[in-house]
Amino acid sequence: MVNIPEVKLGIVAVSRDCFPMSLSEGRRKAIVKEYSEKYGALYECPIGIENELDMLKAIEDINKAEVNALVVFLGNFGPETPETLLAKHFDGPVMYVSAAEGDGDMINGRGDAYCGMLNCSYNLGLRHLKGYIPEYPVGTAAEIADMMNEFVPIARAIIGVSNLKIITFGPRPQDFFACNAPIQGLYELGVEIEENSELDLLVSYQEHENDPRIPEVCADMAKEMGEGSYYPDLSVRMAQFELTLLDWAENHKGSKKYVAFADKCWPAFPSQFGFEPCYVNSRLVSRGIPVSCEVDIYGALSEYIGMCVSGDTVTLLDINNSVPKYIYDEDIKGKYDYDITDTFMGFHCGNTPECKMCASRAVKYQLIQHRLLEPEGSDPDFTRGTLEGDIAASDITFYRLQCDSDGNLRSYIAEGEILDVPTRSFGGIGIFAIPEMGRFYRHVLIQKRYPHHGAVAFGHYGKALFEVLKYLGIQDIAYNQPASLPYPTENPFK
Repeated sequence: MVNIPEVKLGIVAVSRDCFPMSLSEGRRKAIVKEYSEKYGALYECPIGIENELDMLKAIEDINKAEVNALVVFLGNFGPETPETLLAKHFDGPVMYVSAAEGDGDMINGRGDAYCGMLNCSYNLGLRHLKGYIPEYPVGTAAEIADMMNEFVPIARAIIGVSNLKIITFGPRPQDFFACNAPIQGLYELGVEIEENSELDLLVSYQEHENDPRIPEVCADMAKEMGEGSYYPDLSVRMAQFELTLLDWAENHKGSKKYVAFADKCWPAFPSQFGFEPCYVNSRLVSRGIPVSCEVDIYGALSEYIGMCVSGDTVTLLDINNSVPKYIYDEDIKGKYDYDITDTFMGFHCGNTPECKMCASRAVKYQLIQHRLLEPEGSDPDFTRGTLEGDIAASDITFYRLQCDSDGNLRSYIAEGEILDVPTRSFGGIGIFAIPEMGRFYRHVLIQKRYPHHGAVAFGHYGKALFEVLKYLGIQDIAYNQPASLPYPTENPFK
């Protein structure tokens, strides 16, 4: 993953002046010891903070150490002003935790950080400052070390989003207005956007003809796919396109550090470029650069957040079709604890990374585009270039961050799995199962007017994603509620 941040975590201790500084310092050192032994490097700021001047010295020290994610530790009650001003002066995500009692006597060794956390949160609110506070932010050194480890992927996503530029090519395709959304929400998150035409991309692609790096990329494609699983005559064109996107990303970052793409991939693309871009898109997301289909800007953003949280590649799929009853009866019923309405097929033409697909995956042609764009009865030509096959069985998190038509940011998260069941279909496709998916489909996806694209992380990352979205200020974070918890729009009369 070359396109996501590396988190350098630091910890600073605060102390209310009516408590001994040694209490916070000793407890801080115990946390550092626990974290370092279990999880690795951690910067320990040596400056204990009792007042605003201490806070400024600590910020200078932390910045010099190149810390980009900070843990503020209340070893005792803590001073409300300097501990919250840390979040204002530190340029990065900040986590607040506090010490549990039990490592000293209850006269001179009691710190009252349980109480101090309340005032800390209150003051963050007064100043309209953001801070990540875990579900139960009070703990022993070992418990706080574990909380800090859970903070790392959250911090990585916050840092990544604040340093992200999304580059688009082409307007959204006709009849796919579901992928269209106001860009104002991006600016509210600190995400930059650069919108270009398909003609800009075509010109740059043509300028990369005979690029001396093409043979090396072709060789890598052949090694990745294996004999008989790709079109050798297509490799030069696809390699040329891959280099075009990589160079554009590098040359157009501007003031940002990280890049994602949202590209128009049909109907003009295949005939003018000579191939479908799906396989190239899958290769870029494998190295941490999402390339969403159909100029889905918030799909690209969602993918990028998922990569930061999981530290792994992701994909973007259509919430596409129901599972036929005969497949459910033959391969799911009695083998998996899901009703048929809990299942659906996630599909896209071929943008899912090959490492997440079954061994039978191969570069093929886009059946729908071939039907539409090439002469009837002809062999596929420029509609080749999709990466097709069943997606391998895995735990998954299906999620999306979206800006609605009124300019409000909202999101959903649902954990489930891809079943080890053949799809009997085409494209990059898998059979997904999410508990209570039928109700979630109706009362979240339809009711709240989400588009058909959903991002997929390969593992259960709902907890971290939920905290990232909270930190970003998303008010509406929906999930697949259990049957015992009705949705507001769910009819109680059944």
